[in-house]
Amino acid sequence: MGQDRGKYDFYIGLGLAISSSIFIGGSFILKKKGLLRLARKGQCRAGQGGHAYLKECLWWAGLLSMAAGEGANFAAYAFAPATLVTPLGALSVLVSAVLSSYFLTERLNLHGKLGCLLSILGSTTMVIHAPQEEEINSLDHMARKLVDPGFLVFATFVIIVALIFILVVGPRHGQTNIMVYITICSVIGALSVSCVKGLGIAIKEAIAGRPVVGNPLAWVLLLGLVACVSTQINYLNKALDIFNTSLVTPIYYVFFTTSVLSCSAILFKEWEHMAAADVIGTLSGFLTIIVGIFLLHAFKDLSVSLSTLAVSIRKDERPGPAANGVATHGGYELLHNDSTEMDLEEREVGLPFDNLSRRNGATTAS
Repeated sequence: MGQDRGKYDFYIGLGLAISSSIFIGGSFILKKKGLLRLARKGQCRAGQGGHAYLKECLWWAGLLSMAAGEGANFAAYAFAPATLVTPLGALSVLVSAVLSSYFLTERLNLHGKLGCLLSILGSTTMVIHAPQEEEINSLDHMARKLVDPGFLVFATFVIIVALIFILVVGPRHGQTNIMVYITICSVIGALSVSCVKGLGIAIKEAIAGRPVVGNPLAWVLLLGLVACVSTQINYLNKALDIFNTSLVTPIYYVFFTTSVLSCSAILFKEWEHMAAADVIGTLSGFLTIIVGIFLLHAFKDLSVSLSTLAVSIRKDERPGPAANGVATHGGYELLHNDSTEMDLEEREVGLPFDNLSRRNGATTAS
């Protein structure tokens, strides 16, 4: 019965994670549409510190969509391990990229499409080889995990990095470097997932009839979640307002996933009992995602598609300009030249060799 219950929880978590990605991917588009509408009206933009988006209906629709996605994501963490739920966030990359091409006229080139595909494949590999987290059944057990020295060092490091980026790096480079605001959202996101996991355990205990309201840890986790999510929303709005959605979404996914996996490994000790094949598979999946994101980011300004590749091939197949009386031809045309053109080419190119042969007395010129 316990094994069947575990499988039941697994599939519930899987379904919730997939629906979460759909809602979150759509929320990026709605928010971006709202921010663009404000920019056309001449309102102070979010990237410049303005908050006029709070009066925009489309932005609120995006926020509600993200809230629904985060709610489904919240529930998914209560039923499935973080190493399953978090990599499935790659589906939001695909949803956002497809919708942005239809509603925001933000076209993905061929490199971008390959990058999205690699991100999906890498995430699938990570899910297949995902480590099993240590079972935590109560808030008391969660409290012991949170005061573990390793996690305390990690949490302190995350908070210091976030404060440095918010107070020092952000005001100087946030408008020109896409990584600044995304880094803030990602490192804070690692702590928010820990809070979500703890609150999921609290909800399970409450359903089971155990006293939860009087436990101070539940309120600490709730306040921490509110603070983390508020910070993420603020800086994610700035990133979306300044940079291309097709870039913000996948890059945010990679850094957020990295932070969450690192936090889960430290907090829940997920990697201690992994087989070597699972370690290699997980790392390979993650590196595949990194390559995919590199393709999305590094070649974003190139206009490359299957049609432009075909045009480039046809251009290469056309005969080039004559140089020193010798015409150059593409390999494809040489295969289709008739005998007259071949004879002409032999005369043009063959004369120097005939002269050389005459001097050597090997052949006679025609």
